[in-house]
Amino acid sequence: MAEKRPSTLGGLDTPRELRSRMFPNFASDPDAFGRFAERFARYMGTANFLFYMTIFVIVWVLINVVGLYGFQWDPYPFILLNLFFSTQASYAAPLILLAQNRQDDRDRVTIEQDRARDERNLADTEYLTREVAALRISLREIATRDFVRSELRSLLEELVAAQETEEDAEAGPIAEKRERRDSKGGPKTQAIPRIRPLSTGTPAPGRSN
Repeated sequence: MAEKRPSTLGGLDTPRELRSRMFPNFASDPDAFGRFAERFARYMGTANFLFYMTIFVIVWVLINVVGLYGFQWDPYPFILLNLFFSTQASYAAPLILLAQNRQDDRDRVTIEQDRARDERNLADTEYLTREVAALRISLREIATRDFVRSELRSLLEELVAAQETEEDAEAGPIAEKRERRDSKGGPKTQAIPRIRPLSTGTPAPGRSN
C-alpha cells in the first residue's frame, strides 16, 4: 500500500507563494523574518514612532529651509523627503500585511484549539450527565435510612404483637383448666399448719416435773 505523501500546499485560506525560476527564494528563515515584521509593525503603532518621526521631519525641514552650515540637500519642494516617505510606506505596507497574516494564522490555530477543547468539554459533560443519571436510577433501588428505620419499627411492632398474642393464647387454656377444676369441687389448696419442733428433754421455764 502506497504511503500518502503530505501535501505541500496549504489550505484554501492560505495564499500560495509565487516562486520563479529566475529569482530564487532568499528567505532562509521565514519565521525569523515574520517575527521581524511583527516587531516592526508593532513599533510603528506606538507613540514613540510618531514622536521620533515628527522630530525627524521638523529637523529635515528646518535644515533645508534655513540652510544650516550650507546643508540643503533637499531643495524645495522637498522631493527627497517625499521619496523617503513613499519608500517607507511601500515597505511598511507588506510588513504590516505579513504581521497580520501571521496573527490570522495564530488566531485560526487558537480557534481550532478552542473548538477541540469545547468538543472535549461537551463530551465530558455528556459522559458525566449519563453517569449522574445512572447513579440516580441506581439510588432509587437503595434503601434510605428513614426507610430502614420505618421497616424496623413496623417489624418490631409485629413481633411485639405476635408475642402478646402467644402469651394470651397460652394463658387462656390454663385459666380454663382452673375454672373447670374449681367447678368440679376438686381439692383446694389448704394452708399447711406450722409444725413445732420436738422437745429435747429440757423443761420449759415455769413448769415442774
